Amino acid sequence: MANSSSSEEQRFNAFYSEVKQIEKRDSVLTSEQQIERLLRPGATYFNLNPFEVLQLEPDTPIEQIKKKYRSLSILVHPDKNQDDKDRAQQAFEVVNKAYKTLENELTRKRCLDVYEEAKDRTDMMISEKRKKLRKEGKSDAIPEDDPGKYKHAVYVMVMKLFADMERRRQQLDLRDQEERKRKREQEIEEEEQRNYQKEWQKNFEESRQNRVNSWQNFRANATSSSSSSSSSSSAPGSSSAGTLLMPTAAKPKKAKKAKYTSFNPPKIKPETR
Repeated sequence: MANSSSSEEQRFNAFYSEVKQIEKRDSVLTSEQQIERLLRPGATYFNLNPFEVLQLEPDTPIEQIKKKYRSLSILVHPDKNQDDKDRAQQAFEVVNKAYKTLENELTRKRCLDVYEEAKDRTDMMISEKRKKLRKEGKSDAIPEDDPGKYKHAVYVMVMKLFADMERRRQQLDLRDQEERKRKREQEIEEEEQRNYQKEWQKNFEESRQNRVNSWQNFRANATSSSSSSSSSSSAPGSSSAGTLLMPTAAKPKKAKKAKYTSFNPPKIKPETR
């Protein structure tokens, strides 16, 4: 157990020493070299790690983080790189984003948790390798026993975990965008439905008033026609139905039979000669 702890301590010390050498080397990079480092091919993947961007160890105190940020932001600031202003602006934004991540206590802790998980996963991977070698009856020496290779294995795992975090974030953002889009489409559909109902109700009210007006006009016309018919039926020469009747000839009265008194004609006397 003691040997294992001593071995891990040696690896850590070697790892820390190498990191310091890299930090010392990179700290003298010129503005052009820093811009190139931050925008090199695949930089989007590497720049997910704010400690990588600012060239810092994960256990660096916040005050040292601020100092490193100031010096690096000055190097890549667009005003200091007029010949390559656009790329300098991109690099400056990368540096600024990394600092904001580490400046916030909560997000900095998440980054530190990534490092701890990367070490745990790397150690677990090494342990599995040793077990496999022992089962095969081989020596338990593995490449990660070399401090440099162990450091590289942790570094790769850290990058993988940051990439996984970014992938999950993008998936959540995409899901959130789709949800917002769905809600917006639903709101638009509901708004259109409400407008349709309002328009339908408005047209219905207008048409109902037209129907009422038409019915009232019909009743008024019917009442006027009835009044005219009544007036016509009471006038001479008109029928009760309001139809004008032509006058007819008066029916001759039946002649009364004359009353005569009896009358006897005179008798004719024979003529005498």
